[in-house]
Amino acid sequence: MVTRKSAPTWSDVKAALEDFDRADLLGLLEDLYAARKDNKTFLHARFGLGGDALKPYKAIIDRWLWPDVFSNQSYSVANARKPIADYQKDVGDAEGLAELMVFYCRHAVGFSSEIGVADKDYFDALLHMFEQALTTVMTLPEAKREHFISELGDIRATGRNLGWGVGSGFNDAWSLIGQKFGD
Repeated sequence: MVTRKSAPTWSDVKAALEDFDRADLLGLLEDLYAARKDNKTFLHARFGLGGDALKPYKAIIDRWLWPDVFSNQSYSVANARKPIADYQKDVGDAEGLAELMVFYCRHAVGFSSEIGVADKDYFDALLHMFEQALTTVMTLPEAKREHFISELGDIRATGRNLGWGVGSGFNDAWSLIGQKFGD
């Protein structure tokens, strides 16, 4: 047996799969599906299976942006952003991505309003996500934008009360996106 000095690449995997027939590939996919919850989530989202392919992604965002403070859970911006990045990489559907981004913003603003957060990095991440959400929404066909624009408008209105420059940041992003897209 020859040992490799470098890490295997996709080319190596592809070469190993050359002799697989359909049954072998289905068996491999079945094994991957059974091995990890993330694999199931990926395959369900990629193929649009189940009632709500975004539900597992939203559950992760919810956990990390609206933790159970009575159980000493903490919030984590990085952990809340990860499912959005995963969805973008795994599926890339702009409408689903917009929904996850708006969900993130709604939860961050809701948790901050209800519990009170005093964390500049948390609010910087919220402002960045709000800008990304607006930009993503504006790339959707016009008929699909209205619902998201309305939700982002509600988030913007609620965010005015948070302090830490959130209200003015939301207003600046709203104005910038309006100028960029002519709305």
